[in-house]
Amino acid sequence: MTNTAAFNVQALVLAAGRGSHMPGAFAKVLHLALGVPLLEHVLRAASGAGADNLLVAVSRQDADVESAFAGRGLEFVYQDPPLGPASALQAAQPLLARQASRTLLVLNGDLPLLRASTLGSLLETHRRSGAVATLLSARLAAPGAYDRVLRDPDGSVRGIAEVRDASPEQRAILEISAGVYAFEVDALLAALPGLLLPDARCESYPTNVIGLLAAAGHMVCALDAADAREAQGVDSPAELAQANRLLRERRVEELLATGVFIEDPASTWVGLDAQLEPAAVLRPFTVVEGRSVVRSRACVGPFSRLVDTDVGPGALILDHCLLREAVVEAGAQVGPFAHVRPESVIGRDARVGNFVELKKSRLGEGAKASHLSYLGDASIGPGVNIGAGTITCNYDGTHKHATRIEAGAFIGSDTTLVAPVTIGEGAYVGAGSTITEDVPPGALALGRARQVVRPDWAIKRRAAQRKGKL
Repeated sequence: MTNTAAFNVQALVLAAGRGSHMPGAFAKVLHLALGVPLLEHVLRAASGAGADNLLVAVSRQDADVESAFAGRGLEFVYQDPPLGPASALQAAQPLLARQASRTLLVLNGDLPLLRASTLGSLLETHRRSGAVATLLSARLAAPGAYDRVLRDPDGSVRGIAEVRDASPEQRAILEISAGVYAFEVDALLAALPGLLLPDARCESYPTNVIGLLAAAGHMVCALDAADAREAQGVDSPAELAQANRLLRERRVEELLATGVFIEDPASTWVGLDAQLEPAAVLRPFTVVEGRSVVRSRACVGPFSRLVDTDVGPGALILDHCLLREAVVEAGAQVGPFAHVRPESVIGRDARVGNFVELKKSRLGEGAKASHLSYLGDASIGPGVNIGAGTITCNYDGTHKHATRIEAGAFIGSDTTLVAPVTIGEGAYVGAGSTITEDVPPGALALGRARQVVRPDWAIKRRAAQRKGKL
């Protein structure tokens, strides 16, 4: 594809409004599709097409958009009240005039399926044609509520008809506007004064600039999208679900093409920022979110979820596990039914078994916690064995305290380690112990009550019960 950065591109993304059919207390563009906001998808597409100056049109009542994208180097344009793209363009005039020699992309902020490559093709068409405006269109079998592209008999674009005001003949047109435009800014600025055409609802028509430019004798072009689904906006929960499905399918197809093994594409979910190396394996109903990494020969699932977690080469995440902000090193095994919480590290060839929970803990190389344990704020050395039912009592009601278990130590089943406490290298802790003091290296610690045995007690009790004395 042509280097679109050479086009000297800027972009204005329309992100004001909450959506007429989108319930919720926040802006429509903050709803998530494949784990990131709708607006994020559009911004990435624009950046990928070479736009290095990104303007976002918002309403001042939608401070949540600014907050969500703070620190991203975006410039915000305020349109109050938000009366559609025309008012956004007028609000952006001072910023656009500052860089009037740059091509401007105008994009609806609810187009999560839009690809950077499609925007690159649009810019290429715009440059080669010499047009002052080029729009992205698509042909839909059922165009519904989308605005229609109007053409002259020779095929040239003469305008766009808003569907709410379109005639029956115009509604029958199958070619729709995707809400994606490339403009030459000088011509656009000259046309903006003619955009104020309020109707009875006090709204300005957002698409008339195309008709104004065409009527003034300027060349206006349209690029028919190769994939009409990229033109599908999101304005309802059903449309958001559809976008999620299509994005998930696209993502899975991309991963399969790189050599990732995905056993059941229909049930697998992988976020945009996750990294999977060739020969990684995802089993059915696996979810990989955030900035997770699954390295070569690692296997995850089925029914497991990773969030911002790094899984090393050859590691194995078994059924029904949840791992968040954790590291699993090469050859380690987790699960089934394990919960690994943030800031935990499972060392090389270590094992975390069924119904084990880790919180801010580190297991050294070859360490094992195979059954029914809670390990919080713990540093566990290489080769340590944690018996079933072991817990670290890390919280005193006010503060968290650390447990340290040094290399080669053996912790018997049903042990309670009351932090802060250290178990020395090679030490043994007997099963059923409550440990409140440090255990020296190589020592045996027992912290349980003395066993009492009363011979024949049970026999005598049952006999008394039969005689009705108990």
